[in-house]
Amino acid sequence: MNYQCFNVSFEHHVAHIQLNRPQKRNAMNPAFWDELPAIVKDIDANVKARVIVISSTGPHFTAGIDIAAFLGQNEAPEKTTADHGARFHATATLMQETFSTLENCRIPVLAAIQGGCIGGGVDLVTACDLRYVTEDAFLSVHETNIAMTADVGTFPRLVNLIPEGIAREMAYTGNPLSASDAYKHGLANRIFANQETMMDEVMAIAKQIAQQAPIAVYGCKRMINYSRDHSTNDTLDYVATWNASMLSLDEIGEAMLAKTEKRVANFSELPPLPQKISSS
Repeated sequence: MNYQCFNVSFEHHVAHIQLNRPQKRNAMNPAFWDELPAIVKDIDANVKARVIVISSTGPHFTAGIDIAAFLGQNEAPEKTTADHGARFHATATLMQETFSTLENCRIPVLAAIQGGCIGGGVDLVTACDLRYVTEDAFLSVHETNIAMTADVGTFPRLVNLIPEGIAREMAYTGNPLSASDAYKHGLANRIFANQETMMDEVMAIAKQIAQQAPIAVYGCKRMINYSRDHSTNDTLDYVATWNASMLSLDEIGEAMLAKTEKRVANFSELPPLPQKISSS
């Protein structure tokens, strides 16, 4: 399928979603917000991959939200302030749901970031499971610089990934966080010299994850996400309940046998998600 903003490919149980508007610095136009959740939901629901890698083209990962495109869409001088506020809230909610799709899908999402990751780009990558950067990468909560408060997902996620003081400094000043500081503060998993090296290494990591039992990786993602918003006791109870219903002795046996035989294990895929509830 052809997309306006993305190239999508599949290999070795890995889905590669590539932002593909380098001439516009991969700015997030209106089509972006429709296409990304549709792609991710399709991969997850139809079990097309075990891991998703999101990367980009050109010198910059993304310039963030294409403000000009949205202003052009929403010009309506006859509307009242209340009407404008309601429309803005509805639009922001849809954008938030786009990135929540990355967090809520059953499989890990890895972000490979080169150059600038600005504004909405920070919202995007903080919703991913893992982040990798090139030496020239930088991340910026740029909304403050244009008199806005970031509203698509940065704050509830960023403060769970880096020290609160660093998140506040990024937000209050609008200053970029360098690749080395992103790594130092735990926002980036690794730094690479250039994009080519980064993509080779990130794809290797994605393939390694894809060789694990999908149900076990899904469980890990669920538990890590759940633990952020719940107490230790609640999370311990949840993971015990999860394993009581999801643990597969067949998968454990296959993992152990494959290790003994020094081969890649043959695990069962996650079940497809129902597209709709059929009437009886």
